[in-house]
Amino acid sequence: MPRRFLQRYMPRPDTLSRQRSLRFMAPLIADPALWVLSRRSVANAFSVGLFCAMLPIPFQMVVAALGAKWSRCNLALSVGLVWITNPLTMPLFFFGNYRLGAWLLDTPPREAPSRVSTQWIAEQMTDIMPALLLGSVATALLLAVAANVGIRLIWRWHVSRHWKRRRLKRQQRREHIESEFDD
Repeated sequence: MPRRFLQRYMPRPDTLSRQRSLRFMAPLIADPALWVLSRRSVANAFSVGLFCAMLPIPFQMVVAALGAKWSRCNLALSVGLVWITNPLTMPLFFFGNYRLGAWLLDTPPREAPSRVSTQWIAEQMTDIMPALLLGSVATALLLAVAANVGIRLIWRWHVSRHWKRRRLKRQQRREHIESEFDD
């Protein structure tokens, strides 16, 4: 991952700490170690953020912030990645998690009625919850591990490509200088 690309879109800690709604997290935001962009901190931030995004719990952003502090990874990335499960995508993700959990538990999934309502969901919650939780944790673990490995590989590939470009440029400059002396 290009560090400059990520820094361009990252919020600044000083602007976040000035926001009234985030004052309760000021000590966490003020920690400079949670704003480092390294291969390890970005990969771990993706793991924390995607793991928390798949959990069917309230206050996922707070959990992601605490996870970032615990794992010493980038705070902004881990909290921002939670928004993969936003109000529009959350039903799709959680339905998929429920189906995976039902498959893992070897239980037939519940069929949704023609009109889903909050009353129907509340009535079915005791039957749905074990499969939803198991599927969510399984998906969260799978995504966290895959993201961590993927980010580390992409970062390594990017650095390797950059080194090769630098080596090629140095070689071209050297050849250019040698050709000037030969003339």
